[in-house]
Amino acid sequence: MSSINTSEIKIQFLGAAGTVTGSKYLIQTPLKNILVDCGMFQGLKELRLLNWNSLPVDAAEIDLVLLTHGHLDHTGYLPRLVKGGFSGQIFGTQPTLEITKIILQDSARIQEEDAERANEEGFSKHKPAIPLYGLEDVEKTLVLLRPQAPDKWIEIDKEIYCRFRYNGHIIGATFIELKIGTKTIVFSGDIGREKDLLMYPPQKPETADVLLIEATYGDRMHPENGEEALVAIINKALAAQGTIIIPSFAVERTQTLMYLLWKLKKKGTIPDIPIYMDSPMGTNVLDVFRNNPSWHKLPLDDCNEMCNDIRLIRTIQETYALAKSDHSKIIIAGSGMASGGRVLTYFLQYLGKTSSTILLVGYQAEGTRGRALLEGATEVKLFGKMYPVKATIINAEGLSSHADQRGLIGWLSKLASAPEKIFIVHAEQTSAEGLRDKIKEVYNWNAAIPQLNQVITLQETKAQIKIR
Repeated sequence: MSSINTSEIKIQFLGAAGTVTGSKYLIQTPLKNILVDCGMFQGLKELRLLNWNSLPVDAAEIDLVLLTHGHLDHTGYLPRLVKGGFSGQIFGTQPTLEITKIILQDSARIQEEDAERANEEGFSKHKPAIPLYGLEDVEKTLVLLRPQAPDKWIEIDKEIYCRFRYNGHIIGATFIELKIGTKTIVFSGDIGREKDLLMYPPQKPETADVLLIEATYGDRMHPENGEEALVAIINKALAAQGTIIIPSFAVERTQTLMYLLWKLKKKGTIPDIPIYMDSPMGTNVLDVFRNNPSWHKLPLDDCNEMCNDIRLIRTIQETYALAKSDHSKIIIAGSGMASGGRVLTYFLQYLGKTSSTILLVGYQAEGTRGRALLEGATEVKLFGKMYPVKATIINAEGLSSHADQRGLIGWLSKLASAPEKIFIVHAEQTSAEGLRDKIKEVYNWNAAIPQLNQVITLQETKAQIKIR
């Protein structure tokens, strides 16, 4: 008999509710207050401004943070949480915490540099512009990281346990099972694909009283011929002797692109032209792959050969020189939604050239440059100034590391019985509604789409939970 009454367990959706960013879920119990993921909001200005707001809960009262994986929209708020008074431990798998360190240090560095540049050039309305957090804040956060083994129940308190289970998507990614008294709450994190070039298929939950499931691609299917389409796109773009710029997420997507392009070039299906990878963070992530071979399918010999064939750009001086070069080439550069990073230096040089191609290969959140380009923007703002878009913009579908609707529905297939409550998170409204309707069609289960900062208790009935 549990001493924890279900009416005493509350879940508050502090992020990734009605949007695909800022993942944060607070679980309040009489014994511990636990935050699952601690992501930064990205994209729309109204969302980014939320990063500067205080949480509706006291950070000092949060006892523990559990991380599903290391992406910025799941970890990027951690230094702010620590600045706000959090002093507990941060649990995640070993590769997740290695990725978290890389991501947070890079995020702080970019924010410090952007603030400095804004102050020097005067394009910020804030006087002075300040970073959300800096490297010193990150260092205070990193000392709280505690690596955890997958597939093992970890005791948090006398009636609270958690377990991390392999989820594909990126290296180290997991879904989290949280046992509180008699209830099991499952947090999907970001679910990977069954067939992925680098990651193994995700495991699937067997039991869930309450389930939070992401729906980034909840209303659509990935095309089956992603590699063939990529070959056609590259060959057409390079026929004009131009340059292909690929904004890419530094974790997993960059490594996947490097491996795929290297294999295609080796097979002769794309031209033998120079390929560059310009992302210091992406280079560091390659070390995480080398350090954690059991988490992925990339052979070490292939990794080494690939890195010898693809030139890794390390310094900003090399970036400037490469941007000004005229030869035909492929450049993979961060960031994936073109919201910052070195890809912007290449945009300055190539967005205005009709011979150039900007190849978008991942999800582009609302309010990002990548989304603007995807939707046909004729000019974009770079470093406070507007620049015309004359390059060809192409969306290469099928290369996402997220499961599509079919994959998400399949991920639920091993549940022994219907969860008491299902919440659809980490999605824009149409994607969330698409997955909600498909779950109803396939399983005849009801699902709710929570609102930002909404609080529910586990005792509430389904009828009491607002379904939009």
